[in-house]
Amino acid sequence: MLPPYETQATLDKLHADIDATNPATVICLGDSFDDLTAAGTLTDDMRLWLMRLQAGRRWIWVEGNHDAGPVDLGGEHLSQVRAGSLNWRHIAEPGQLAEVSGHYHPKLALPGCPARACFLFDTARVIMPAYGAYTGGLHCTAPVLQALFPGPAYAVLTGKRAILAPMPRVTP
Repeated sequence: MLPPYETQATLDKLHADIDATNPATVICLGDSFDDLTAAGTLTDDMRLWLMRLQAGRRWIWVEGNHDAGPVDLGGEHLSQVRAGSLNWRHIAEPGQLAEVSGHYHPKLALPGCPARACFLFDTARVIMPAYGAYTGGLHCTAPVLQALFPGPAYAVLTGKRAILAPMPRVTP
């Protein structure tokens, strides 16, 4: 069961970010909803709010493993997107270059700092942090994340003050 405030809090954040940046395109990297049924349970007010956020811009829903199919909320529905030299997809694929993905929702704890959502990046890819108010995260020392970043990589912790840190390595 999701907390009742989750959708409202995420829409509030999305509205503020769109107002602050006025993007021409918004790419949602999948798992925008827990499943296709959840997308259908948005209230009429929330659907209208989302339509207002989409107005005048390109809006792309990339399919995720939880919402693998079109949602009836406007915009385009694609399995992945190539924009310029970047490939936008839900789940990172080993060996790919110029890739931006979501899915893993990385997080990192530094000494004296509780775990926070973070971006992970190297010269080949970026894995985005969770966007939703409720979404958890996978610690960046998890084997799957370590395998996706075999060389030097970095984390940028989110929050009121962004913190750049080398991605920690785990020795087997």
